[in-house]
Amino acid sequence: MSQTSLPSTPKRAAGSLKRNPSPHRLGRIPVANLWPVVEGGAYFVKAVENEEFRVTANVFREGHDAVNATIVLTDPQGVEHPFPMRQAEPTGLDVWEGWARVAGVGDWTYRVEAWSDAWHTWLHHAEAKLAVNMDVPLVCLEGADLFRKASLTAAEAGDRTTATVLSSMAEALLPDRPVEELLDMATGRATQRAMNLYGPRELVSPTAEVPVRVERRRAAFSSWYEFFPRSQGAHQREDGTWVSGTFAGSHERLEAAAAMGFDIVYVPPIHPIGHQYRKGRNNTLTPSEQEPGSPWAIGNEHGGHDAIHPDLGTMEDFDAFVARARELGLEVALDFALQASPDHPWVTEHPEWFTTRLDGTIAYAENPPKKYQDIYPINFDNDPEGIYHECLRLLEFWISHGVTVFRVDNPHTKPLDFWDWLLDQVHAKHPEVIFLAEAFTRPQMMKGLGKVGYQLSYTYFTWRGSKQELTEYARELADDWSSCYRPSFWVNTPDINPFHLQSGNQAAFAIRAVLAATLSPSWGVYSGFELFEHEALAPGREEYLNSEKYEYRPRDFTAAPNLNGLMGALNHIRRQNPALQQLRRITFHQTTHDSLLAFSKVDGHSHVLVVVTLDPNSGVTGEVTIDLPALGLDPRSLLRVTDELGGGAEYTWGVTNFVHLHPGQVAHIFRVTTS
Repeated sequence: MSQTSLPSTPKRAAGSLKRNPSPHRLGRIPVANLWPVVEGGAYFVKAVENEEFRVTANVFREGHDAVNATIVLTDPQGVEHPFPMRQAEPTGLDVWEGWARVAGVGDWTYRVEAWSDAWHTWLHHAEAKLAVNMDVPLVCLEGADLFRKASLTAAEAGDRTTATVLSSMAEALLPDRPVEELLDMATGRATQRAMNLYGPRELVSPTAEVPVRVERRRAAFSSWYEFFPRSQGAHQREDGTWVSGTFAGSHERLEAAAAMGFDIVYVPPIHPIGHQYRKGRNNTLTPSEQEPGSPWAIGNEHGGHDAIHPDLGTMEDFDAFVARARELGLEVALDFALQASPDHPWVTEHPEWFTTRLDGTIAYAENPPKKYQDIYPINFDNDPEGIYHECLRLLEFWISHGVTVFRVDNPHTKPLDFWDWLLDQVHAKHPEVIFLAEAFTRPQMMKGLGKVGYQLSYTYFTWRGSKQELTEYARELADDWSSCYRPSFWVNTPDINPFHLQSGNQAAFAIRAVLAATLSPSWGVYSGFELFEHEALAPGREEYLNSEKYEYRPRDFTAAPNLNGLMGALNHIRRQNPALQQLRRITFHQTTHDSLLAFSKVDGHSHVLVVVTLDPNSGVTGEVTIDLPALGLDPRSLLRVTDELGGGAEYTWGVTNFVHLHPGQVAHIFRVTTS
């Protein structure tokens, strides 16, 4: 059989970095507890092009001589790129950390090299001995030798200016010079920089190589807009019957999404819908003939997952829809829902793909007390080879029609080894394709989906509302989860009408949009949010009344008031500020009010400071204390802050600053520069 014909025991392509079975023992200079490493190196650490990621390790040695460490990135062409590490406080814990920045897409590796640092060993001795006039000739002799070695290394690197300076210092480091001059020579900023670059590295001890997969930037930084094509232009005739919206009639919504700065448009399943047990309005089991049913109940006599619902148009109409999206700078995300209605062709052609109960019936989907009688789950343990290859065929089919992004429905109800195999196969041929996991489930499963290849995932943000909850969750994602998991913060979904929006308070909608768009590099909106839709199915239920999942829902998206302008501004600000395009470098700052949340993000020269109120009902006044060193700035710095959300107003901020926010102005998004 071929390599891909055994999905129950999936294989890897020859030379794949996804497996790293070789054990690695401690070297001469030990390096322990290296992070990030995903499952011992079995899976890739996640990164996107031009992204920084943090590396930590314990580096130590016997005795008192100094050690140092370097991150060494190796790109897909085999070229090495070193990045320095530093010892974190408290120094007695031997924790070293550094930031490495990848460049282009492809499969990279990194390792940490620990080494005996002769320069800092000598410097420590020199500062102690020269101050008390001890062993001065020997100290000078040893220092001069180090300067000469470093000079040769600088010359080999082509840095002739530094080589000349270091050579001159070697000749000038003489025991008859005043101690103050000798100390100045050894501790000067230029000396430190030169010796950190070119000082001797002895007993170099590398760790094992850790695989890093660098994907296109949209795999982490993206703005999603979800709408149902069947609702676009849908209308009732005089006799009460409905006319469905179509792909051809949805181009206006594509244009609106592009105008608001979104870059991915996600459409729920577009396939034929089953007849048996079809759900009606508000999830009733007794629908009228005019109710379209849930699009997640896939399949009828018109076909299954590779067919289009006739009401939406033809395959040519879909291709034109995708083409128009591309013209607008958008990508179309298709729902990939691996389940079937009782009328799906699979049910008769492959009954073994489902679970048959003892009474002879096929098991429908349940999440007690919820029942989904219109959906049959797939049993992935029955004929895995047939199921796996059919799923791969479906993805290849839609990729051939221009789909580059898939939102996967309930991936946590399918085996991880299935996704491991399937996503590997797709990435090998189509590395540009992105998968978003719709997984509101247990943490280990969510992280597991990220490990096996999902680029993005839904998150718990939908239920995080307080200052403490938001702070702790963002830190957890930025630190503990970032090696294998990328979040997408959704303000709502067709399934979730969050409790904190059910009042209909417009400021609450604005607050959630600001939080999602600035805390996470990826965020998403389900249409209707911008119109403040909020009516719940029943008290205590996080479901929409008259849910679009079960009926047509035409809307006037230009009706006032709306959040179109705010969402457009947020997406524009995100594109203009690289700091908002990542989550790994986030710092929360102290405020004097529990309803004021302040945080900053940094990426290279891009610095952004966000202050947002969490109270949609009344004004909030307080002080924000900025941790300037966390921004990479001198504690005495004054900041020039430009409010990107407030019309470009400029202010000068120091360490402590006064803020007043209210329902009419829920946030400041400051672009920060030093003054």
